[in-house]
Amino acid sequence: MSEQFDAAIIGAGHNGLVCAFYLARAGLKVRIVERRDVVGGAAVTEEFHPGFRNSVASYTVSLLQPKVIADMRLVEKGYRVIERPIFNFLPQEDGGYLKLGGGLERTQAEFRKFSNADAEALPAYYDALEGVAEVLRALALKTPPNVGDGFRSIIAAALQGYGMSRLDTQAKRNVLDLFTKSATSFLGQWFESEPVKAAFGFDAVVGNYASPDTPGSAYVLLHHVFGEVNGKKGAWGHCVGGMGTITQLMAKACREAGVEISLESPVSEVLVDGDTVAGVKLESGEEVAAKRVIANVGPKLLYGKMLDPSHQPEEFRRAMKGFKAGGGTFRMNVSLSELPRFTAHPEPGEHHSSGIIIAPTLDYMDRAFLDAKQHGWSRKPIVEMLIPSTVDDSLAPPGQHVASLFCQQFAPELPDRRDWDDEEAAAVDTIIDTVERHAPGFRASIIGKQVLSPKGLERKFGLVGGDIFHGHMSLDQLWSARPVLGHGAYRGPVKGLYMCGSGAHPGGGVTGAPGHNCAREVIDDGGSFRRFA
Repeated sequence: MSEQFDAAIIGAGHNGLVCAFYLARAGLKVRIVERRDVVGGAAVTEEFHPGFRNSVASYTVSLLQPKVIADMRLVEKGYRVIERPIFNFLPQEDGGYLKLGGGLERTQAEFRKFSNADAEALPAYYDALEGVAEVLRALALKTPPNVGDGFRSIIAAALQGYGMSRLDTQAKRNVLDLFTKSATSFLGQWFESEPVKAAFGFDAVVGNYASPDTPGSAYVLLHHVFGEVNGKKGAWGHCVGGMGTITQLMAKACREAGVEISLESPVSEVLVDGDTVAGVKLESGEEVAAKRVIANVGPKLLYGKMLDPSHQPEEFRRAMKGFKAGGGTFRMNVSLSELPRFTAHPEPGEHHSSGIIIAPTLDYMDRAFLDAKQHGWSRKPIVEMLIPSTVDDSLAPPGQHVASLFCQQFAPELPDRRDWDDEEAAAVDTIIDTVERHAPGFRASIIGKQVLSPKGLERKFGLVGGDIFHGHMSLDQLWSARPVLGHGAYRGPVKGLYMCGSGAHPGGGVTGAPGHNCAREVIDDGGSFRRFA
């Protein structure tokens, strides 16, 4: 081994960059080792067809923590987010459509096309979700109490539970419902119209290989309302230059703080000396000596391939064997000669700058999941389309466009030992046909495309089973139990091993929270470093 680092971070995704920044700012000597030839992990912008660029995997902004944005001075470095004029546009199978967002009164007017009762229920629904989200939002930058840490964990649990204890009885019922019920059951308590329920229920299946009828799916719906854009809670937007702009600016902040970033440096093994980490070994054979190893890869990848089982206690190995990972996501980027013309709303307009969701009812979403379980992917999949070039002309040539297709209910592993490499093209045709039914001419407008099946997402980004969250966001894998009980405070089963990715609290999305929180724990454990703030 050569020079020793205070910390070696596996993976230059956004959480790894955030963690490295805070550690370096506290005076640690930090090196990030990244498998790919670019920083960013799943938050990258690439040219996928000559003249056309787009966010390759993650594709929209809301959940990135304002504290991270401020501390890394991202706005000063060029970070800019354009808000969606409306949140979502849902074409219906009968030729109608529903628009969500643009203000309460405007959304209520849209709902009245389908149900007066649903329009009247909307303010109370928003208040109910925000009441729960506000309490949980406050927990995002806190370290969960770690089971087994004795009195310290009891105090932490009491402090973090205080906000929940102050909720009134109805709000506590809402918490229970959101954590345990299916999205279908929860939304059925509030609304009667199928399009309205679908408008909210879509968030329950994003990156979640499950039906909206699956118990616990209501929480995934809640997870997507935690964020904000430009100070507006619950808003979503497009980062100018794509998601790669965020991580490039983060990398700049890291380098300014003294972080060393090594690209094309895949890790083969976490090195352990006795009961303490000693660094990492790269596939090239190079060994990077480090007092601490911080993993910004998913728990399945870390403990399944990088840390020898002999260094993992038996009960930990058993718990990790039950850790669930594997999403239902199929990701495409397409270059277009023109904007799609939707039968329900053919002229160009604000809907082209929103989330265009092809999933008209909760039953449609349920059938998509059941079909995927049987066939391997849904013959009528859930498709969300974003066309960021409508607000960011740097992504495509004049008059042309790029679109993200974020598609749900594609099995992480195909039945009957079939391989995604053999069936990817057929799945692509299914997705394009699904859009074509609502926007005739869409297929003919495609100039080029980039395709990432669940296997492709794993191959390109290390997302096991194509899981964009690094592990299911189910009740048994949240807070102190993420990834498993006893290791919910960012520390692994070996002294000096930490986790800073989405497989740790508070979970998936481009948030920066796991990286921020993990850095705080590393600094606190060190004792002699500059105080974390």
